[in-house]
Amino acid sequence: MTVLPVTHERHRVESTHVVVPRPWWRRRHPIALLAADTAAATVAALCVWRTGGHWPVVLGLPPAWVAVLHAHGGYASGPLGSGSELYRRVLRGALVLPALAAVLGWGLAHDPDLMYEMILATVPAAVLSLAARCALRRRLRGQWARGRRRTTAVLVGPSAGVAGLLAALQRDGRPGTPAGPALQGMDFAGVCLTDPVNASAVERFGVPVLGGVDEVPEAIRAFGDPAAVVVLPTPDMDGPQLRRIAWSTAAAGGDFLVAPALGDVAAARLEVRPVGGVPLIHVRAPRLSRLARLPKELAERLLAGVLLLLLSPLMCAVALAVRFGSKGPALFRQARVGLHGKQFTMLKFRTMQNDAEARRAELAHANQNSDGLLFKVRDDPRITRIGATLRKYSIDELPQLINVLSGRMSLIGPRPPLPEEVAGYTHEIRRRLLVKPGLTGLWQVSGRSDLPWDEAVRLDLAYVDNWSLALDAVILLRTGPAVVRGTGAY
Repeated sequence: MTVLPVTHERHRVESTHVVVPRPWWRRRHPIALLAADTAAATVAALCVWRTGGHWPVVLGLPPAWVAVLHAHGGYASGPLGSGSELYRRVLRGALVLPALAAVLGWGLAHDPDLMYEMILATVPAAVLSLAARCALRRRLRGQWARGRRRTTAVLVGPSAGVAGLLAALQRDGRPGTPAGPALQGMDFAGVCLTDPVNASAVERFGVPVLGGVDEVPEAIRAFGDPAAVVVLPTPDMDGPQLRRIAWSTAAAGGDFLVAPALGDVAAARLEVRPVGGVPLIHVRAPRLSRLARLPKELAERLLAGVLLLLLSPLMCAVALAVRFGSKGPALFRQARVGLHGKQFTMLKFRTMQNDAEARRAELAHANQNSDGLLFKVRDDPRITRIGATLRKYSIDELPQLINVLSGRMSLIGPRPPLPEEVAGYTHEIRRRLLVKPGLTGLWQVSGRSDLPWDEAVRLDLAYVDNWSLALDAVILLRTGPAVVRGTGAY
């Protein structure tokens, strides 16, 4: 076991330590958002005024818009890189401002025109504020990719949990630094383990082990910039020990983060609920009811019908190419398992020769997914010449739009499994069948056939538990680039 020495002398950090102010570059994002929102509200108010509005709108909308967003946490420094919560706060503010306008314009000024103009100006103000946040996030991610504005992070926890997190970061392909992997602008530059005797399990990821939990204060002070501390839950660390680590982190001006015991839980499902003065983390149940998913199903069927009409010339051309390129039908029909274990016939363009199933046994040794129930062979000799092109760009999947239109599949969901795969499912994996399988999904945009079996299952279960319309939108936007790259398509 190799434990790197820490350069500073050990001492216990007490609660009387003065918290070091964060550097200016970690505080300027809220200021930039404040300026952007003020400009957005001013532009929106001027647009309404130019169409015959009142001056009170120009004067009152910017401070009202900024105040509403501030009340909903729109200028907190943390959420800028933390996903859709940043945008949800703007949308919540856009819903509250009309109510505020009704109180001011109708209840106090008794001027309905003022109320209507404030409500009308809210829409462009919200759009411009969302655009500003999107631009700032893209700029911040670009700086992270170039190794700038990253926060040095110390990971604390048991060797098994730390190794699992680092392995997940490597599978996701997130870039790192010479010191180790990175996550949302954090560089994991060192690890403090509750069981440092098992340091070899972590060192293979290229992250130095700084010692045990007692060395966390020294590890924080060893890095020049304020360091964040990410703690993985373990029964080996009690409350007083966590408090001491939190005090040390605060004294260095860093952030103290505790990972929940449950993995793959979306932040939107987590909520702190005080019970008797004790803060408990409430994990909301997954949204699995048919009523909650009714808007998704209606929108997907409508979109599938439109896509079938638009893509019908391409699909006819592909069908002719498949039919005349090799012997056999243009469409390949196969039994798959859908919602609640019900079987249906999935349609695809045929990409293999007619005797593909008969030759499967002779290719068992070349199976790329020998660790699970999937059967995938790279450079499969059964694939036709045109079939290879169709698979690379997922054109062979287009007939599944018929399955979506009929209600057997969704546009977005878990991969549709074969009956023999389902027969080998454990009780946990059968949760994949609680939603309809999809034409695309997290598995499609995360590597497709290159994914190991365990990772494919993890992604599907994460989708089932964390489903939302926002998640579907993100997957849909990522599908296009994934198809163009063709990674894992074979």
